[in-house]
This record gives sequence, C-alpha cells and structure tokens, in this order.
Amino acid sequence: MLYWDEHGRGAFAVARGWFATAERLLEGEPESAVHAGLALSRAVKALFTAGDVPRAIDNFDRSYALAERFGDRDTQALAMVGKGRALAMSGDVEAGLALLDEATAAAVSGDLQPFSTGLVYCITIGACQDLGDYRRAAEWTEAANRWCDRLDVSGFPGACRIHRAEVLRLRGDWPQAEQQAIAACEELHDFDRRITAGGFYEIAEIRRRRGDFALAEEAYAKANELGRDPQPGLALLRLAEGKIDAAVAGITRALEELQLPLSRLRALPAQVEIALAAADLKSARSATRELESIVDAYKLGTERAPAFDATVHFALGRIALAEGDADAAGRDLRKARDEWQRIGAPYEAAQARALLGVAFRRQGDEHAATIELEAALSVFQRLGARVDEERAKEFLGRLEARRTFLFTDIVDSTKLLATLGDEKWKRLLARHDELVREQIVASGGEVIKTTGDGFFASFDNAKGSLEAAVAIQRTLAAEIVAPDVRIGVHTGGAFRTDSDDYGGEGVHLAARVGAAARSGEILVSLGTVDGVASAFRLSEPRAEELKGFDEPVEVVSVDWR
Repeated sequence: MLYWDEHGRGAFAVARGWFATAERLLEGEPESAVHAGLALSRAVKALFTAGDVPRAIDNFDRSYALAERFGDRDTQALAMVGKGRALAMSGDVEAGLALLDEATAAAVSGDLQPFSTGLVYCITIGACQDLGDYRRAAEWTEAANRWCDRLDVSGFPGACRIHRAEVLRLRGDWPQAEQQAIAACEELHDFDRRITAGGFYEIAEIRRRRGDFALAEEAYAKANELGRDPQPGLALLRLAEGKIDAAVAGITRALEELQLPLSRLRALPAQVEIALAAADLKSARSATRELESIVDAYKLGTERAPAFDATVHFALGRIALAEGDADAAGRDLRKARDEWQRIGAPYEAAQARALLGVAFRRQGDEHAATIELEAALSVFQRLGARVDEERAKEFLGRLEARRTFLFTDIVDSTKLLATLGDEKWKRLLARHDELVREQIVASGGEVIKTTGDGFFASFDNAKGSLEAAVAIQRTLAAEIVAPDVRIGVHTGGAFRTDSDDYGGEGVHLAARVGAAARSGEILVSLGTVDGVASAFRLSEPRAEELKGFDEPVEVVSVDWR
C-alpha cells in the first residue's frame, strides 16, 4: 500500500524504497496473503513500468492463486482485473474482457473494500476505452458513478470523474465533461499525479476542440508537468495554429517513443492528419496501414471495435480525398459517419460529414454535399467547435476561407504553338498537364481548374503548395522536351463558389504574383513563407507592382534547382 501511495504521488524513489523493504521483510517468510499483494505489485511494475506483459501475467496468476488460497477477495479481484488488462493489451481481447467483466461484477456486488472497488472500476473502464469499446466503458462508468455517489470515498470520485469526462466528451457534452475533469484534478492533485495528469490532458482535448487554443496549451503544459506526454493532442494543437513543422516534429517524436500497439493507435490518426497537412502522402499512407493492422489485432470477438473501425475509414477517406479519388473517399467517409453516429459521437460524426460533403461536391453532387455540410455545421455550432464551424462555413461559401493558391503558366505559349504546330503542341501540352496535375495532387493540393495553358490549384497550407511548385519545375526540367513554366503562390482569403471554385482578393493576388514571375521562376508573396521558410531556399525580398493593387507587394523567389 505504501508503495502504491508514494508511486501515485510521484515519489518514485520513496516508492522503490518501500517496495525493496517489503521484498526484504518477506524473504524466507511462510507464504501468506501479504505475498499475494507483493506479487500483485510486481505484476503492476512489469506491466506499466517495463511493458513486460508475459512477466506481468505470471505475477498476476501467482497473486490470484495466493489470494484465493488465503481468502483475500480484494487481491483476487485486483489480480483478475490486472490480468484482464494485460491479456487485452497483448491482443487476447476476448479473454481479457471476460476477466475484466468478472472482476468488475465482484466490485458491483459490494464484496470488496472501497479501495479495491475503486481500482477495479478504474482499470476496467480505462481498458475498455483503450480497446475502443465505448459501450462497455459507458456501462461500467455509470455503475462506478452510482458507487461514487453512494459512498464518501476520498480520491476515487476524482478518478471516476475523469472516466466520466471522457465519455461525456465523446457524447458531445463538452461543458459537463470539462467540469468533471476539472473537479477530478482538484480532488486528485495531492493523491495521484498520473491520474491528475490524465485529467489535465482531457481538459486540454476539450478546449482544443472548442478552439480555445491558449487555454488548451495551459492544460497540456500542466499534464506534461505532472508526467503525461501531451502528444498527440499538442501536435494537433500546433497544426490548428498553422505550425505544421512543429506538428510534424511533435507527432514524429511521440511515435518514436511509443512502443505498445494500443498507445500507438491513439497517436496514428493524428499522424495521418498532420502528414496530409504537410503534403506527405507517403507518411499518411504508412500510418494508416499501421493503424489498420493494430485495429485488426484488437478485435472485439470477430468484429472491429466500432470506434476503431470508424477511425480507420476516416483516415482512408482523408487519404482518398488527397489523392483525388472522390468515389473512394465517399465510400470510406460514409462508413466513418455511420459508425460514429451509431456510437453516439456527434463531433466525430460531424467531422466525417464535412469531408463527405467535399467528396460529394467533387463527384458533382452539390445537393448531397450541401446536406452533409449543413448537418456538420449544425453540430459544430451546437458543440461550440469554432474552428470546425468556420471550415464548414467556408465549404458552404458563407465565410472567407484562408487557403494557399498556386497558378502555373507556360511562358510564350503562343510562340511555341507557332513553332511546333498543332499536333506537336497538343502532345506537349498533354504531357505538361499530366505532370503538373500529378505533382499538385501528390503534394496534397486540389486542382480547381485549368487556365488554358496553366493550372489553378488550392492547398490547405503553404508548405504543400511550395513543395508542389518545386516538384513541378524539377519534373518538367527532367523532360527531354518541355515548356518553360512560371509559378505564382499566395496565401490569402477567398470564397468558395457553388461550382467548387474560389473567388476573392486572395485568388486575384495569387494570379498577379504568377503573372509577375519570370520564366522558370517560382514567385511567392512574402507573407506566404512565414513559418515554412526554413524548408526552402529563398531569394531576398523584392517589391512588385501588381495590376489591380494600389501598394507594391513584397515577394520572394524559391530556388528549385
């Protein structure tokens, strides 16, 4: 007990001291119920400190056998629930869940002491959430809440509130979820640093979804201070702030350190989202393959956990959209939407709806697109998800979007046509169009339309657009015969039109920047390279007088050679 108490407070050296003392005092003593407790502590250390699942299971079995022999029902239940979690973590989900249910049923019966009852509840609910079995987690959470309300048990109500907060967040009751998590942190701060850190992380997740970035950052920092890695949430916060390089660095570091499959599963969806924002389709595909393999390894019986299945289809839908395959995107995003709706997760379902609307629009079904986008917008407004609300309004043409626009143009195309003749020019133009389109899509861009002998494309971020521009110039330069191309890039505000086009000052400025570029040049407005300049070789800024704009515009040239 002293070992667990000190370990929970974060006094790890003191905890190790008490554990060593217990081992020394019990050495050579006849076996007793105390030995069952020692074996239980060894199992917990093996599972959560060393990640040694086989050794943990051996010690859980020894603890259970000794506890049964000496009539210690509390240690029996704790050994059973611990083994259940270990089995589930190792991939034997069905056997693990059976033990978790059996141990928790013993807790419900009232046969255990309050301390043991609380631990059993917490371990079971946490395991169910880790496995994506939110229905089972919700059922045991309600049972735990009734137990907490019935008894005045110091400490455990806080832990129960954190589990309740996670369930409430998933169900879309964010204000109540945040209140529960805050209350839990206040109750547990001096009792258990690890659980308190998890509470602050939950608070941060709620605030990030609401768009309260400064407050979310404070909560992530507090979680980190108490020993909980703030990833993947912090990386997603950086992404929402437009700091793509920081987001990539954060999620990459987190995945390098995570070893357990279920821990990696929580981070991989974030890697997919961040990789797509960074125009890194290769990493997004790799993360999705790993995500899918883990989900299939942790099935509930013969079926994927609904939440995990929805997560996989959402990732696949995102990638299909980035690849320009609207039909495949529609199929996967529809499955993700339906799964999240069955689970009762409105925010996640609305996210899938919003992207499904984009897929329908690219298929040419504007009516279906509007239905999905309107439904998503309604949920985002109800939840107070400001960033998602703004994005849905952008897609519906009700709010100015901030995008990075790219224009390409063949230099002296009229002279080339006269020199080559119609047939050779058509073949040259077809090859040019094929190569340019490939590079735009590969970098995460969307071809809005062709402009005679050039392209107009849109990107979520500047990094992807500049990578596309560099790839276009290098690809064309590698051809035996290819036209010289100039490219202009600008990040700015614009409105979506009903035809999935863009209009507004940002588009006009991007077009003018492209027109000011020289043959073979990539010209970019200076503000566009903020936050991504370190990834490219840039010229010194120069001022350009652009048609239709009163003031000169500062631009830089990207060295692609």
